Amino acid sequence: MRTATALRIKNICLLQFSILILSLGAMAAKKASGFSMDSLEFMAWLALELTIMVVYAALWQQIIKRFEISVAYANKGTLILWTLLWAGLFFGENIMFKNLMGAVLIIIGIMLVFGHDK
Repeated sequence: MRTATALRIKNICLLQFSILILSLGAMAAKKASGFSMDSLEFMAWLALELTIMVVYAALWQQIIKRFEISVAYANKGTLILWTLLWAGLFFGENIMFKNLMGAVLIIIGIMLVFGHDK
């Protein structure tokens, strides 16, 4: 029984790690958008974004082997948390109360979906 719980925790961590990686791809895209398309900076950020997306795709394949697709996809909602974190930390964007409340509602929904995955 303990081994099954440990494996489940490991799989959940892998799922959340993959979503973290996806959020980094979005961050690289945001950075790239600040440069002209013909600049080296744009190309560097674009290359980073594409590399991140390849890593994410490989991770996602492992995720859907371990979870039902409905559960795995519902967890992509946690992307909003990473996005809010990066927006505030790296781009100086304001995080409003309504953003936080929306994130809380998403997390509640994910918990409801996860609760049925046994």
